[in-house]
Amino acid sequence: MNDKTAKKLARIVLGGTLVFAGISHLTFARKAFKAQVPDWVPLPIDDTVLYSGFAEIALGSSLMLIDQKHQQAVGQVAAAFFTAVFPGNISQYVNKRSAFGLDTDRKRFGRLFFQPALIYWALKSTDNV
Repeated sequence: MNDKTAKKLARIVLGGTLVFAGISHLTFARKAFKAQVPDWVPLPIDDTVLYSGFAEIALGSSLMLIDQKHQQAVGQVAAAFFTAVFPGNISQYVNKRSAFGLDTDRKRFGRLFFQPALIYWALKSTDNV
């Protein structure tokens, strides 16, 4: 597999994962996502979960369908989104909130290291790195 094909596949997988996560925000995992909303967010918790779900669906769809001309910009927006939601992962760890099988401090702490990987994935698969 050449580099271009690998990046396209990585972009499609990331996009599909984001669409799935976004749909889960709006439906079956809504309660679990509430565990990640930091207390300092000025919006109602449920609204925050819904808005982030819509954003994930839009970003995921964009990653899967984007043309070459706009690919880097969408990758940068996706990376910025992953950066923006990182405080939610920190909040889940600090406040010891269990969700998504992250039911121990060790698991919640380990999850923190996955966010930089998502940021890199978004950038690398869109030719930003």
